[in-house]
Amino acid sequence: MKWQGRRGSRNIEDRRGMRMGGGAGIGGFGLLAVLAIGYFLGIDVTPLLNGQMDGSGEIVQSDVPLTEADRQAGQFVSVTLADTEDVWADNFRQLGRTYQPATLVLFKQVTPSPCGNASGATGPFYCPIDKKVYLDTDFFTTMSQRMGAGGDFAAAYVVAHEVAHHVQDELGILEKVNSVRQRSSQAVSNDLSVRIELQADCFSGIWARQAAEKFGTIDRQDLLEAINAAKQIGDDTLMRNAGRIPTPEAFTHGTSQQRQRWLVRGMEAGQIEACDTFGTDQL
Repeated sequence: MKWQGRRGSRNIEDRRGMRMGGGAGIGGFGLLAVLAIGYFLGIDVTPLLNGQMDGSGEIVQSDVPLTEADRQAGQFVSVTLADTEDVWADNFRQLGRTYQPATLVLFKQVTPSPCGNASGATGPFYCPIDKKVYLDTDFFTTMSQRMGAGGDFAAAYVVAHEVAHHVQDELGILEKVNSVRQRSSQAVSNDLSVRIELQADCFSGIWARQAAEKFGTIDRQDLLEAINAAKQIGDDTLMRNAGRIPTPEAFTHGTSQQRQRWLVRGMEAGQIEACDTFGTDQL
């Protein structure tokens, strides 16, 4: 992916190196959630917790100096985010709408959000309350070294996937589906969660195709990196890598095969209409 020297997004909130204290710490439930997610991903979260609790049980983010790698990662994310803004602005324009971009929050170790504290253990996520994507770029290293999902376009896919949740939010899909999930059984809620995630993968495929056509900065090898990343972060693969037996009823993001299938579908079709994961029984 050719990204050096290209336009970056202004919708970046860089919290790296900031100190977090006061009432922003992770409480008991949040701490358990971090540990559980770390276990699910097969990631040791101890370094994120040791030495970071103050006397009140809150986690405090230490002052962390930015390295050259951090600065490069920040620039890369900024360019990728700018590309998503251009692509989705075009798509919304075709729908007779105006795309309102998400803000992407860069942080290191841990930072607060209205949807709960973000940390390296939770991985990147989108918070619909403040319409922000939260990302610790160290997750890219985790993907490459522990998940077998290396390459700059694998990292770009992660950004595009979280932005895709914002696209779902802007289209009214996320609110509608989450409203149904709140009134549903755990099994139905998990099924809807999988459909949300697979649609975000499909939207990521649309972005990949249109970005390749629009900017000429993406080649076939880049696309293969994204497809491999989708495979490595499937629920079944993550569970196996964590030493657990895959249990379909507990899936929330989709299997490796499903994630690859919908990502490729978006790449091939390049149209929002092709990403209706809610109107099919064949995920």
